[in-house]
Amino acid sequence: MTLSGEELRLAIGADEAGLTLKAALVAYVHELGLEIEDIGVRSPEEAAAAGVDYPDVAATLAHGIASGRWTRGILVCGTGIGMAIAANKVPGVRAAQAHDTYSAERARKSNDAQVVTLGARVIGVELAKSVVAAFLASDFAGGASTRKVDKLKALDRTLEAGLASPTEPTA
Repeated sequence: MTLSGEELRLAIGADEAGLTLKAALVAYVHELGLEIEDIGVRSPEEAAAAGVDYPDVAATLAHGIASGRWTRGILVCGTGIGMAIAANKVPGVRAAQAHDTYSAERARKSNDAQVVTLGARVIGVELAKSVVAAFLASDFAGGASTRKVDKLKALDRTLEAGLASPTEPTA
């Protein structure tokens, strides 16, 4: 099914702090008529037993985005910060923390972010649903943002190759 003009293949993941919000978002995405693959742990006990932390869940989802398995992803932890940091370590992935609809929309339209991260301890369920809806309904706008996203992609390529920065810093 498409929502924003592209064929959406969605995944969602959370650490133990984000499990309740993740469950609500999975149900919400299904209400929208979309399928979503739930990755990661399903209970705090499972997380503890397996030693799964937010970097593990973020890496799994981010590698799936980078490989093309999924086109968009949602990650939930306590603040959304750790998930964003971890997901952004994977070349080709642009993850943005968003706790309001404008940021979620701009993450897509200006930055072509494929992943939105949310903090279960800092956002309520209804606002989180609105943030996810804005993120899923938005497309990359291109225009002046294309040059900037291309520079992000160039950074990814240099990091993958183990090279120095592709551009000199400017003052």
